[in-house]
Amino acid sequence: MQKKKESVTISAGRPVRQTMLPYGHQQIDDEDINAVVEVLRSDWITTGPKVAEFEEAFAAYVGSKYAVSFSSGTAALHGASFAAGLGPGDEAITTPMTFCATANCVLYQGAKPVFADVCPDTLNIDPDEVKRRITRHTKAVLPVDYAGHPADLQPILELASSHGMVVIEDACHALGAEYRGTRVGSISHLTVFSFHPVKHITTGEGGMVTTDDAKFARQLRLFRNHGIDSDARERQTNGNWCYDMVALGYNYRLTDIGCALGISQLRKLEINLARRRQIANQYSAVFHEIPVGLPPTVRPGVNPAWHLYPIRLDLAKVRVGRSEIFRALRAEGLGVNVHYIPVHQHSYYRENFGYRDGEYPVAEGAYQQLISLPMFHAMTDQDLDQVVHAVKKVVGHDRR
Repeated sequence: MQKKKESVTISAGRPVRQTMLPYGHQQIDDEDINAVVEVLRSDWITTGPKVAEFEEAFAAYVGSKYAVSFSSGTAALHGASFAAGLGPGDEAITTPMTFCATANCVLYQGAKPVFADVCPDTLNIDPDEVKRRITRHTKAVLPVDYAGHPADLQPILELASSHGMVVIEDACHALGAEYRGTRVGSISHLTVFSFHPVKHITTGEGGMVTTDDAKFARQLRLFRNHGIDSDARERQTNGNWCYDMVALGYNYRLTDIGCALGISQLRKLEINLARRRQIANQYSAVFHEIPVGLPPTVRPGVNPAWHLYPIRLDLAKVRVGRSEIFRALRAEGLGVNVHYIPVHQHSYYRENFGYRDGEYPVAEGAYQQLISLPMFHAMTDQDLDQVVHAVKKVVGHDRR
């Protein structure tokens, strides 16, 4: 017997919301503003004392020995690829289910990104697929903590240990997440975070790499400062004008202005995480009851950070495609998004590497179903109710 397909309501009647609710948004309060103003009135607005203060506080939070700040999450990924020693002739395995910066940072170093398909439940990179793609050229693995759910790091680290590889964990979604009782940022060889405004804390733009390896930390600091072995504040403190460029680096420094904001935001991280988890729990309780939407999976032993809340539509149960549902939700005032177009399906990767559809079926299939609902810690209970109301209305399950 053929299952009945659900109807989809596109902009029928008055929208649920009169203003657009974004999928992510920063929350800035007077404490944050005052912290920035204090730095603006100080002697140092970049390469000053707030940089080290932010790095030390961040390292203490995640439980790592070192934290090195960068001007963006992408810059931090590039720095981590440099510190890991990636270069021409090397390969690094990563996931197609990510923002393109994860793979691009490998290309920046002249190395080759190699994709491995994802697990059907979490959409994180599949360790078995990683194992299949290891060659004598593989130097690093870049798992991504998709949507804030940590990748299965233990088997990946075991593979890395047995094959002499470096694990660069892209945790840009996962600040505050826990894997098997340990906080993300203190598990992998190098862990990368982002402070873009839609993330758990923001510095405007910004990023961080954490590590327990002193050599990696030194390489990261060199790379973000043109490859120069000292910074301006050190030279002024020591009364020394001399400096030496010992590597080819970039200007990837995060300012004291951004670090002051980061310090203030970091103090509120636990509150932000608690709110995101509360929102996720309420979403999941509702969407388990709606037959056309599959809520995200949470594996045992994992406490996600919930950067995103992506649902997967069961398109066999509705009369229209994902695009129509997307437009209908936008018409209701929800700033929904899609995360992500698989990296290998972008024109640059198709044209330069010859990728074709069908090579990574799990990631490609999931992409066709995904819609990210609004998820940010400043959301109110009314916002949350309106999201649920709009989703039910669009898929024909609003019984109000």
